[in-house]
This record gives sequence, structure tokens and C-alpha cells, in this order.
Amino acid sequence: MSEFSTIGLIGRLDNAEARHSVERVLAFLQGRGLAVIVDSRTAALISAEPLANPQTRIADIQTLGAECDLAVVVGGDGSLLSAARSLNHAGVPLLGVNRGRLGFLTDILPEDIEQKMQEVLDGEFVDEERFLLDVSLVREGREVARANALNDVVLHPGEFIRMLEFALYVDDHFVTSQRADGMIISTPTGSTAYALSGGGPIMHPELEAMVLVPMNPHTLSSRPMVIPASSTIKIIVGERDTAVAHITCDGQTHNPVADGDEIIITQKPQRLRLLHPRNHNFYERCRSKLGWGGHLLER
Repeated sequence: MSEFSTIGLIGRLDNAEARHSVERVLAFLQGRGLAVIVDSRTAALISAEPLANPQTRIADIQTLGAECDLAVVVGGDGSLLSAARSLNHAGVPLLGVNRGRLGFLTDILPEDIEQKMQEVLDGEFVDEERFLLDVSLVREGREVARANALNDVVLHPGEFIRMLEFALYVDDHFVTSQRADGMIISTPTGSTAYALSGGGPIMHPELEAMVLVPMNPHTLSSRPMVIPASSTIKIIVGERDTAVAHITCDGQTHNPVADGDEIIITQKPQRLRLLHPRNHNFYERCRSKLGWGGHLLER
């Protein structure tokens, strides 16, 4: 018997193919006789007929997280990042169906929906834990904003192409003052995303570490640095002329930063439970998604 009896369904429905995938997932779950809670924003964009099923109801994301055993996310990695931030406090595991482009996190392909979901519901899956980052923006001793991130936290100059000045501390130890376009603070999950484009290392998802990646630093000796995930990072933003610095989480939430603000970043205590179909392999994902070479031909 499956450990999942109530399934949440979340989808980013920006095209007809994505809507079709959501409806296929819904039909499959209903065919299994499972209770389904459809996210209200998702329900507004799909056909009304499948939503009339007596075992299916519509709810907001908070109710979905509180009452379901598993949340299925249809879309790209961005959709799963958004769902992870919204549902992390509830402890509900996430399973991704890929309707995006790269798909490091959403790894069930559209043509495999029924087969792979059958395997997962039958208990045949890879279960991973990922950690998120907790971000606090402090101004004159008072917290003015709080957010979290599964991939990365990025300090950047917003609309202006201007260097920022900031001081970096780790566990209250001064590390450096920098002039750069900004800084990327990435989890292992985010190490294959923006941090990789910025020259950071690929980190295995099981590592308890964060990587600090300077963005176009003014000094050539500034390099990415890997630190323990238990560290507390503090960035103090210096004065600048016209650039309005921003702090962005997973490329999706944004907060302006004033001169002298402190950005405090720590590891969130709640873990994300991320499910993959059986035979999931991180190194194979890197090969297929990043275009690495395969096995050498035998001579």
C-alpha cells in the first residue's frame, strides 16, 4: 500500500502542453482512487470537468501543504523552487514533472508520466533531503524583510551596471571587502544554476556546504569559496552612487537594499524532501543536462 493517500497538484501553466500534462497527472491520480488537492491558481487554468471529481478539491497552497502527503509539481525547475519555498515549513515531499528546459529538479519527462508516477506511488523512488537558506535583511538594527531560497541568494546592482561595495563576514569573522557586481551565495542544489554560470563549482546535493561566488570582482585574486552549511554569513552593503542594490532569492523574490544594510544568511532547520524516480543518478543528470561526454568507445 502506498504511503501517499492525498496528493497535492501544482502547475505552471504557461502553454497548452503544460496544461495537458497537469490534466494527465490529475487523471492518473483519480484513476488510482487517490484524494487530490489542486492548487487554486492551477485549477483556474485547467478544464472544469476533471475538477468535478468527488475525490478532488481546490485549495490554496498553504492548505495543500498542510493536508497532502505528496506534492506533484508540473513545470520547470523554477516552478519547483517556488513550491519548495512555499511548502518547506509543512514538510511535504515534492515530485517534479518536467515541462521546462533544463530540468535538474523536475525529472519526470512528459512521455513517462504514468509509468514513473506509478513507480513512485508504489514506493520505488529515490528520496533526497535538500536544505534551504534563510535570509534576513536588517536595517538600523531592525529586520525589514525575510525570505528563503533553495538555489541561491544573490546580491546585485539591480537595473544599473555598476559595481557594489560590500564587506563579507562568516561566523562573525571578517573575510574581505569587495568591489564587484555582487555576490552569489549558493546551496549544493543551486550550484548547477546561476552559481555555475558565475564560475562556481558543482557540488553534490548531499554536501553540507555553501559556496560564495563573487560576480565580476574588481580584483583577480577573488575566487569562489566553499564554506560549511552551518555558517552564518553577513554582508554589509557600502555606499554607492546610483545603483540600487537588490537581494534576490532563487531569481524570484526581490528586495531593495539600502546603504549600511546587513544581509544575514543561515541554513534553514527545516529540510526539503525531494523525490525522484528510481535509478535517479546525479552524475547522469550532469552528463545529460550539461553535455558531458559519455563512456569511451572500446577499441
